Amino acid sequence: MGAKDRLGNWFFIGAAVAAWIVVAQILTTTYPRASATSGLEGAGMIGLACGLTAVPLFWLVPFARHRRIALLGDWSRAIRRGAWVAAVVALFVALRIQSVLSLPIAIFVVVLVLMAEITLSMER
Repeated sequence: MGAKDRLGNWFFIGAAVAAWIVVAQILTTTYPRASATSGLEGAGMIGLACGLTAVPLFWLVPFARHRRIALLGDWSRAIRRGAWVAAVVALFVALRIQSVLSLPIAIFVVVLVLMAEITLSMER
């Protein structure tokens, strides 16, 4: 692991910790049904925190699988997958706050994201 990779991991871990602190502050000081935007702001922050937490994990797993060799494109793939996690978590929390989340919707969203990621990750 190079210094750039280590610095990138520390950056995403620090950003994730900061995002989780903001989530804790939002959850302890606001009520999601008090206004129309407070629940969606909380959903967005929870999604962002989950996405930032997932990026180093999505980079470290292929790094370990490739016998500790960082390949070109691993960071972009990890960031893209972290963005998928952020979007799905934010969507699920927002749908749950509005009481419209159901199992078929959740399965559809997850399958849609998996198919998109498989398509984008195919080696040419």
